[in-house]
Amino acid sequence: MTRSFSELTKDFSPERRERIEQRKEQLRQDMTLAELRKAFSLTQDTLAKNLNVKQAEISKIENRADMLMSTLRNFIQAMGGELEVRAVFPDRAIAISTFSSLSGKPAKSRTGKKKQPLGKAPGETGQCGNRGVPPGEGINVQQGAMA
Repeated sequence: MTRSFSELTKDFSPERRERIEQRKEQLRQDMTLAELRKAFSLTQDTLAKNLNVKQAEISKIENRADMLMSTLRNFIQAMGGELEVRAVFPDRAIAISTFSSLSGKPAKSRTGKKKQPLGKAPGETGQCGNRGVPPGEGINVQQGAMA
């Protein structure tokens, strides 16, 4: 017998429902590079053309656990974003200014031409697809599986 999702969850306690909502919000903000690209409705091929690389290179970048800051910056800028680096402590988060010089430079392709961002996020609202991440909220980009 098939049961609907609402039937399966109708007996959940308010505390369990709250934990589920908190986890859902966390999942909306933690994305891999591939998930981020897909949230902006971009293909690997489109991103590769903007970065002047082959599609296979985009796949490699998305699956790398370790990369140069400039590679990550270029990847994010090609999607129309800016990379911010912060250290997060239990009582505060601090922007790391060591990398601020990276964000001020216009990205250039391997041919030396300035790269053009791909435009605004879906819906022109600054939100990341249907994930509902408002501008300035930041997205924790992780490689590999989400915890």
